[in-house]
Amino acid sequence: MTGAAFFVLLVIGVPIGIVLSLAAVVFILWTGNGLLLNSYGLQMFSALNNFGLLAIPLFILIGELMNGAGITQRLVRLAATFIGAVRGGLAYINLIANMMVASILGSATAQIAMMSQVMVPEMEKEGYKREFATAVTAFGGLLGPIIPPSIVFVVYAVLAQVAVRDMLVAGILPGLILTALFIGTIAFLGIWHSYPRGQKVTWPDRWMAVRKALPMLSIPAVIIGTILGGFGSPTEAAALGALCAALLGFITRTLKLSDLPKILLRTGINSALVLFLVAAAGVFSWVLVFGQVPQAAAAWIQTVATSPAGFMLLVLVMLLLVGTVIDGIPGLIMVVPILLPIATEVYGIHPVHFGVVVSINLILGLLSPPVGIGLYVAASVARVSPLKVFRVAVPFFIVTCCVLVLLALVPSISLFFLDP
Repeated sequence: MTGAAFFVLLVIGVPIGIVLSLAAVVFILWTGNGLLLNSYGLQMFSALNNFGLLAIPLFILIGELMNGAGITQRLVRLAATFIGAVRGGLAYINLIANMMVASILGSATAQIAMMSQVMVPEMEKEGYKREFATAVTAFGGLLGPIIPPSIVFVVYAVLAQVAVRDMLVAGILPGLILTALFIGTIAFLGIWHSYPRGQKVTWPDRWMAVRKALPMLSIPAVIIGTILGGFGSPTEAAALGALCAALLGFITRTLKLSDLPKILLRTGINSALVLFLVAAAGVFSWVLVFGQVPQAAAAWIQTVATSPAGFMLLVLVMLLLVGTVIDGIPGLIMVVPILLPIATEVYGIHPVHFGVVVSINLILGLLSPPVGIGLYVAASVARVSPLKVFRVAVPFFIVTCCVLVLLALVPSISLFFLDP
């Protein structure tokens, strides 16, 4: 009954947070257990009663401040001065700028929308096809939730009850590997399609771009340095990052006091959306455990997967299908309470390693048909067909799938920077 209510609400387009909340209510009414209904509100509050969740609105605030202060454009110009003259240079610039922005923003959808506005017109002006420019921008946005800070990783850490720091650190090496392979893909496509070269830039112009962008790079340096150096928690690092972004905006006079009300309003709205999802997930997970759904799922999965590697490959296929119809964070919220106990207790998989694989897998769904909200955001901003964008993006999609398989089978990649 609960499953039927869940899928009906999902199909008719009800927002996923409300779907999770109502599905939990349907289950409680179906069981006729009034005590569960009395605890409903308490369970939603308990899901939010976690210090680590404070990092989410702070990371969102950093992104809003960065966008309002024009930091994105300065990072793009920095990338352009060093790699713009090679074949397909503007595509490299797009990807490297995405990586630098990812280290500040931490949200794939916001990053895709922002970078599509900045990069797609520039690439089209230089002779690149609009759909290729959109594809590079969209898959560059895939780096946002992988390279720290990452809202997706924070949500997983809260759901899995692991250290937020460990999750953020675990994303560094996978993010760098994915960036390197995307660069290799662009190099191959650049030779295959004879993409244009950019203009050479003199060293004085390069130093000028470095001088203008260097203060902006202090934001990720403060965030990552605070976390890795053990000087503060990810939440405290996010607060310092937000302070740096605001100060830089005021010092460079690209941010005004009159801009702050709108920035804070957007931050509040976006934070409320994410946190409501977390609260709804808390009560939904509580209902699943009461109904012994994880135990039933574990029994079925053990008949299919007889080893940790087999389990991880099965999860990859399952979550790719889930990710194509459900956004990253909602998908994470739905599957972690079911799959994590199986991964850790039955197959002995490290929860951080599992979190990295699951998170990237679901994020890939943002760029996969038939729904792929990230794909639609990029296509909408660039005014091009989402199907055309995906056709061009197939090499990037294949590379990401290969990286996922590698991460699933080699846990040491995700756990490389963690304390032994």
